[in-house]
Amino acid sequence: MLLAIDVGNTHTVLGLFEGEEVIEHWRIATDARRTADEVAVVLQGLLAQSPLLKGADVDGIVICSTVPSVLNEMREMCRRYYGDVTAVIVEPGIRTGVPVRMDNPKEVGSDRIVNALAAIQLYGGPCIIVDFGTATSFDAVSAKGEYVGAVTAPGIEISVDALAAAGAQLHKVELIRPRSVIAKNTVEALQSGIIYGFAGQVDGIVERMAAELADDPDDVTVVATGGAAPLVTGEAATIDVHEPWLTLIGLRLIYHRNTA
Repeated sequence: MLLAIDVGNTHTVLGLFEGEEVIEHWRIATDARRTADEVAVVLQGLLAQSPLLKGADVDGIVICSTVPSVLNEMREMCRRYYGDVTAVIVEPGIRTGVPVRMDNPKEVGSDRIVNALAAIQLYGGPCIIVDFGTATSFDAVSAKGEYVGAVTAPGIEISVDALAAAGAQLHKVELIRPRSVIAKNTVEALQSGIIYGFAGQVDGIVERMAAELADDPDDVTVVATGGAAPLVTGEAATIDVHEPWLTLIGLRLIYHRNTA
């Protein structure tokens, strides 16, 4: 089985593949203070508690990270606890098959290249990936499978936190769809502004990106992913498909590209 680990700024998503299928998955907080030993304890605890994995062995590991200090500990964890398992770390020198057409390709996060690879393999190009994470990231991929540009906006969670911190009469609310857009109380007013506001942001940015990316914007497939995606996908008219495991799928593809 292949263990794929996507380390984000806020959460770390782990998925276990049997062939091409994600058969088990977990989401944990990203903590830059965890040592390699602590990471191993958490990982082994998750693997041990799953009823699907009794007697199953991890025979491959692939990791990408947007947090350099965590990546270093992940690398050490693989060396100390999984030394006999083939491990692929997504970093410079790893074959992805995605040309990066940016002014400085090194600035592009590894997770965004991983997402681009998965989106091209699943849906073809041109496409736009909307990743609802700590930031809301919009990535443009050409019909040739090239990563050609991006847009980055504040994420839903940090926007909510900032609003609650700055407003004396405001507080964090459960992020669910309110009864109506025009709210009758403060809680639903916040919910409406957050959910419909971000949906409008997504539609506005995607429409402008699609107009630049293709002669016919209708040819562009828009793929949503990320932990906060379910909050917005039902309200944003431009999103074509929601793929929660897009990054994990891209990691699986990269693993096989580099170990075949």
